[in-house]
Amino acid sequence: MHLHFLEVPNSTNLGALIQRVADDPDARSLMILACDADNLQAEALNPVLRSCPKPVFGGVFPRIIHDRKALEHGALVIGLRFEAKCGVIPGLSDPAGDYFGTILDLFGEMDPTEQTMFVFVDGLSTRITALIDSLFNCLGLLPNYIGGGAGSLSFQQKPCLFTNHGLLQDAAILALADTRSSIGVAHGWVPISDAYKVTEADHNTVISLNRRPAFEVYKEVVEAHSGRTFAAEPFFDLAKSYPLGIAKLDAEMIVRDPIILDGTKMVCVGDVAEGGHVHILSGNPDSLVAGAAHARELAEAGISEEEGSGRSMLFVDCISRVLFLENDFDRELKVVDVGLPMAGALTLGEIANTGDAYLEFYNKTSVVGIFDDQRA
Repeated sequence: MHLHFLEVPNSTNLGALIQRVADDPDARSLMILACDADNLQAEALNPVLRSCPKPVFGGVFPRIIHDRKALEHGALVIGLRFEAKCGVIPGLSDPAGDYFGTILDLFGEMDPTEQTMFVFVDGLSTRITALIDSLFNCLGLLPNYIGGGAGSLSFQQKPCLFTNHGLLQDAAILALADTRSSIGVAHGWVPISDAYKVTEADHNTVISLNRRPAFEVYKEVVEAHSGRTFAAEPFFDLAKSYPLGIAKLDAEMIVRDPIILDGTKMVCVGDVAEGGHVHILSGNPDSLVAGAAHARELAEAGISEEEGSGRSMLFVDCISRVLFLENDFDRELKVVDVGLPMAGALTLGEIANTGDAYLEFYNKTSVVGIFDDQRA
């Protein structure tokens, strides 16, 4: 992949760079990763995106990764040397949305075997899990999947997805790319509580645990373990260190990140199923860095030597891991780095498959993708 970086992007110079990369005959598709803090304007970028002659996908994230650093400002326009078939899924909070039908219309006649599906969603939409389920039901695990949730740490929904239709919100952009890949997923969080039954939930809002108000249960465990109190600090400042974990057979727990307190209800990034069970998790810098290293090891293990040496890495990591690790996040970047060209996004939720077992929407998780720069 060819990485083109803007240190101080605005709608004008980013639009010009998109046009320049699109004119490169080696670039068959464009992936764009940008930072929320740069306040890019959809009205100015939409004409460029809509007139781009090549497939475009990507998002605006709390931070991006370039040159082995996590950046709050900047934008990457990546020229990919493989083709991608892109499709937009609108209405990602619409309770009546038929995501399966839309995916079938877009990709049903294609053979996704040994291809890679890049999936970027508005991370503040409420039906991300329904989209992931529809993807799995339609395409199974024939392609590998990698991507994550775009958006802002203000938790205010706004246009955050780059597409050939413009900069969109409350949607998903899917890009089925003609490239082989290997994906590694791990997180390093461990349970500190017994399992609690989710006795009431509404999509991504946990209402009650063990028939008690959800926050009452959560508060008791977190304050006892941390020695801190929610009365003394904002909810997210303490909750970022104590996610919820959903058990999966023969796999690491699926993590859910509580981000907003609504009375005694907890709003998470991603659905929490009513009737299921969750643990409260915790971790430390060493366990999280080890989790990222394991994700990289899993990705490397899936690459055969016969596939050639022209490879690149996409590192999708949760923004709340950065907020938790702070200066130790540099350690995480170092254990993931294997010397390949690398780009990345720090996301509101991560999307990936774990080998041939699951396709999931994760929180607080490291996802490492290694892919061929060009279809063999």
